[in-house]
Amino acid sequence: MKQKLEELQQKLHEYKINSSEDLENFRLKYLSRKGLMNDLFEEFKQVPNEMKRDLGKLMNVVKISVQEKFDEATEKFKSNKTENTNSNIDYTLPAETTELGSRHPLNITENQIVAIFTKLGFTIAEGPEIENDWHNFSALNFPPNHPARDMQDTFFIDEEIALRTHTSSVQVRLMQQKNPPLRAIMPGRVYRNEAISARANCFFHQIEGIYIDEKVSFADLKQTLYAFVKDMFGEEVAVRFRPSYFPFTEPSAEMDISCQICKGKGCNICKHSGWVEILGCGMIDPNVLENCGIDPEKYTGFAFGMGIERITMLKYDVKDLRTFFINDTRFLKQFSNL
Repeated sequence: MKQKLEELQQKLHEYKINSSEDLENFRLKYLSRKGLMNDLFEEFKQVPNEMKRDLGKLMNVVKISVQEKFDEATEKFKSNKTENTNSNIDYTLPAETTELGSRHPLNITENQIVAIFTKLGFTIAEGPEIENDWHNFSALNFPPNHPARDMQDTFFIDEEIALRTHTSSVQVRLMQQKNPPLRAIMPGRVYRNEAISARANCFFHQIEGIYIDEKVSFADLKQTLYAFVKDMFGEEVAVRFRPSYFPFTEPSAEMDISCQICKGKGCNICKHSGWVEILGCGMIDPNVLENCGIDPEKYTGFAFGMGIERITMLKYDVKDLRTFFINDTRFLKQFSNL
């Protein structure tokens, strides 16, 4: 066995490791479970006790030599790999620029609307996007056979639960939870089962608002909305109110402004009329107040609601509503300075 160890020591000096492949072969030959060193230790167990002392010393010398050769070669190839990896890096070049994101145009518009109504004394209220029939329809004076209950308009989960079709459901919750006077807006996402086109989507964003107190009149409603439009679009914008119908307001109206894209001359957005409808409004129906536990003999109030997408399209001359949802960075970069 002594001769084997001496021969192995000699072969170690002659063994050339010139590549990672040679290094792996060396490990398998000498250091693996089936390698020469393991075999020698198994053989050493059979050596007579009087010879183990001298052979044990030689065994340790050979073992250390094998391990050192392996470690030196490993370090060498590790260093070479690092050098090769970094050899093509020019540390004098400037660092890559990081592209900064921007707020989404819908967020920008929503923040502007919220800021305007906050100045007018409105607070912010929020509610769930999955609603029951009472808060989404019944409390708002929708009769059982109203078209808005039809499957063509609403995403129903079951007979009593649906994705909210408007943020008016938050108005109901607020009226049930707090006593007048109430002055609040309700921003949020709503869902309707509609075909996706340049002017419609199956989900969009609304801001609705209510003001309930003693002796609130339609004149208060008009003055509030005039202040909002002038602040949002500028003093030169023209405004008109048209009679309309909503189950939860009476009387009801729709509010138009002069088209901000064609400046009232007529285009596809305003259907060549020069006017664009931006919101619906009206005095809260006494039945709705009563449904929510508010005395309609003592209190009156108004409500309004608008789509954030439409306001954004008019303000920033966006002709296709779908553009807001495709995450095209070329489109979004236009709003980086706002």
